Amino acid sequence: MAGQPFEVISQHRCFGGTVGFYRHEAASTACAMRFAVFTPAQAKSAPVPVLYYLAGLTCTEETFMIKAGAQRVAAELGLMLVAPDTSPRGLQLPGDSDSWDFGVGAGFYVDATVEPWSRHYRMYSYVTQELRTLIEAHFPAQAQRTGIFGHSMGGHGALTIALRNPGRYRSVSAFAPISAPRRCPWGQKAFSGYLGADQGQWAAHDASELAAGLTDGPQRPPILVDQGLADQFLEAQLHPHLLEEAARKSGLRLTLRRHEGYDHGYYFISSFMEDHLRHHARQLGV
Repeated sequence: MAGQPFEVISQHRCFGGTVGFYRHEAASTACAMRFAVFTPAQAKSAPVPVLYYLAGLTCTEETFMIKAGAQRVAAELGLMLVAPDTSPRGLQLPGDSDSWDFGVGAGFYVDATVEPWSRHYRMYSYVTQELRTLIEAHFPAQAQRTGIFGHSMGGHGALTIALRNPGRYRSVSAFAPISAPRRCPWGQKAFSGYLGADQGQWAAHDASELAAGLTDGPQRPPILVDQGLADQFLEAQLHPHLLEEAARKSGLRLTLRRHEGYDHGYYFISSFMEDHLRHHARQLGV
């Protein structure tokens, strides 16, 4: 990692590999951004497949690495894990900290087109271009073996990014994703704020609408989604049935598993994390 364009905040030995937390000046968001990487021991001898995790509302780059319990299985499988922050921070834009579901910690993985958000809130470009370029240039990651997954807002991000970039992400999954953001309060608030009143722009960031419109659904990578049935946001915000209907329409291979008693948090996520990592490993040829 010689000549690295980022600062090492901290590094920690973990299951034979390393969890590192980093900061860099990001051009896409015009501010400093943080990200975390788990590098397995296998990367000492050769580049390894890389899996991006997008976290949900209010989370940071630390949340996944601390709470998800992913490193043990990732170490076994030889998977690199990358977790970006969920939004730009420290900008003090008008209203960016007024609510927990918009602004700081709530970038929604879109490129904003409305002021004052459009200069900095460009998380779609940050995740799909700038961060990925940095990881592939300075970490032992195999660019051609890349997957993406996430939770809630991050599940929305993972699904839409994978659906919009066929071939660039060979595997995809989600925990309790916001499956139809155009049809729920969280998505409507975020999209109207970041993208404006023109709902034509919104459809490009709605997983259910993207899935329904596919002409090559059966050829896309299979998607694994887990949803807890005790999730307090299930009825009002998540709408996994709409993603299910869209996948059925287009032939997209979707496995949607519903789990009695599980809520929206990281106890749920950690319970099924191993299944997701093994799902990705199969698609990435591990």
